[in-house]
Amino acid sequence: MENKFKIKSEYKPAGDQPKAIDELVKGLKDGLEKQTLLGVTGSGKTFTVANVIEKIQKPTLIIAHNKTLAAQLAQEFRDFFPDNAVHYFVSYYDYYQPEAYMAVSDTYIEKEAQINAEIERLRHASTQALLTRNDVIIVASVSCIYGLGSPEEYKKVNVLVKVGDKVSRDDLIRKLIGIYFERTNADLEPGKIRAVGNFLEIMPVNEKVIYRISFEDNKVSHITIIDAISRSIKGEEGSLFIFPARHYVTPEDERDRAVKDIKFELENQLKKFEKEKKLLEADRLKRRTNYDLAMIKEIGYCNGIENYSRHFDGRTEGEPPFTLISYFPYKKNGEPDFLTVIDESHVTIPQISGMHGGDASRKNSLIEFGFRLPSAKDNRPLKFDEFEERVGQVIYTSATPGNFERDYSQKIVEQIVRPTGLLDPELEVRGVISKGEYKGQIKDFIVETEKVVKRGGRVIGTTLTKKMAEDLSAYLKDKGIKAEYLHSDIMTIDRITILTDFRRGEFDCLIGVNLLREGLDLPEVELIGIFDADKEGFLRSETSLIQTIGRAARNVLGKVILYADTVTGSLKRAMDETNRRRVVQIEYNKKHGITPKTIIKKIHDITASMKSDQEKAVSALIAIDMDIYKKAPKKFVTQKRKQMMEAVAKLDFETAALIRDELATLTGENRKDKKHYPQRKDKGKNKR
Repeated sequence: MENKFKIKSEYKPAGDQPKAIDELVKGLKDGLEKQTLLGVTGSGKTFTVANVIEKIQKPTLIIAHNKTLAAQLAQEFRDFFPDNAVHYFVSYYDYYQPEAYMAVSDTYIEKEAQINAEIERLRHASTQALLTRNDVIIVASVSCIYGLGSPEEYKKVNVLVKVGDKVSRDDLIRKLIGIYFERTNADLEPGKIRAVGNFLEIMPVNEKVIYRISFEDNKVSHITIIDAISRSIKGEEGSLFIFPARHYVTPEDERDRAVKDIKFELENQLKKFEKEKKLLEADRLKRRTNYDLAMIKEIGYCNGIENYSRHFDGRTEGEPPFTLISYFPYKKNGEPDFLTVIDESHVTIPQISGMHGGDASRKNSLIEFGFRLPSAKDNRPLKFDEFEERVGQVIYTSATPGNFERDYSQKIVEQIVRPTGLLDPELEVRGVISKGEYKGQIKDFIVETEKVVKRGGRVIGTTLTKKMAEDLSAYLKDKGIKAEYLHSDIMTIDRITILTDFRRGEFDCLIGVNLLREGLDLPEVELIGIFDADKEGFLRSETSLIQTIGRAARNVLGKVILYADTVTGSLKRAMDETNRRRVVQIEYNKKHGITPKTIIKKIHDITASMKSDQEKAVSALIAIDMDIYKKAPKKFVTQKRKQMMEAVAKLDFETAALIRDELATLTGENRKDKKHYPQRKDKGKNKR
């Protein structure tokens, strides 16, 4: 528990980073609860936060607004802290359709979900690291505010095995089954055990290795670590600490109490329905709850058991659930003893604050019509005030902090000067109508694009609609400009391919809508044209405009043309802020004799590895179908699984998913298409 955070990087803080690090650390030591790091695009906010963590030496929760960004951040922090525990915690659903009832059409929609076993393993790795180490960084999505099992029960119900312990193989099997491990005779997976002769093989839920426990005369003689893929011996351990295979752990006596509480609540709700003459709702609730209780008594589980979590946890009505945040350390007085960083806070904060309302609306409908007991409301995400109470000291990071951060932060630390010396791009407003005549933003954009393309640069154009993006890219092609469009209807892998080809120069102009904002790193871009910049709305708000402008801030020739006939409030504020930053950056460069240089960033094409794997799989099936695959199918599949796990270890989930689907083809398993889940109109309807 005495491990220390230590950054390993060839870079040293530069530009505004040293000042920002010192100010944030001082604020934390002074006890400030809320601070904001206003860091412009390309200023190295992640490196700044890493240095703050190293100086503060506290476990840290970093919250991102989507899984992809969380994976990127987790990889960056792993690079900075290779000797510390950096983990990734996101929703483990590949597909999730929540239980719901739509009264207007009398349609009941049953919960349907597909759990990603690998992400579930990473979630267990996160919680176990928090309970056993103090040098932990968890990069999470907003799922960290959703219900999770009690950390006290999770930590309390475990099995410690030591060499020399007096315990028989069968007794140990019973103990492990008691903490939700499953016995199997097939290949081991996380959370499963396998008995072979005098050995017991275990794969913990948080690892992809096998622990073989050897027994002699009802004693543990050896604990051997075995690679799950190659079966090679990696070493030996003197002891093994095994956590439960599920986060929700309920001792038998607690389960009996919970069943009594559920029955009591059912009786009260049935009386209420009968008093209101809701006989159908009463009958529906009675049948469903009694069925669930029978399942819980027999096998300890039922579908939708999370809706009874309040009773199993022993919480009172309205009391918040346990979440990932509950696993972080707290001082004896209950004060949080960890740091929270909210990345891209202008997007993440509204996400966190809006989760509870949507969940409550859906649950209220289920309760009102007899599908669930009122206690189902307490299986919920945290309310925003509950979240704030539990996280303690917070650093919000954003290039465009929202009103919340500005109003509630006790200190706003600016990181405007980039280590590279690069400036925010030049801005120019060009009217669409000149002297009463339509001048044409498209015509002007084509002229400017041709200039940039001639000198080898790239161009981005942002539109208000997907249709306009598609039409404009087609029009540019007709005019001899190599262009493509990008929007949310394009599949994730195809988006990556398009962006990689754009950087490589396969085409010169990329037209998009809202995908060209947060997180897009394209240093080759010299020009951005923002069409209809004077149309007030979400896509032309101050925040959106500044974020889009920032995409041109990684190139020394960066320039943004704003096509507008009137300067709206949002447009003026975005321009004023960008120009203010430019003045600060220019003065700093003059003072320190810095000449800005365009960022040179290697082009990584993750789809190349995907395609090569796919080609190998196809060629193997065609050319080696009668040879290697027929002679040694198990070995062939084992090699593929090893490739998949190597991709997961790098948080390259796209490659891992592709290999997973290849394995499904090889083994003949039928799988749902992970890209699309079309709704069946006749599914899950119960007419009253």
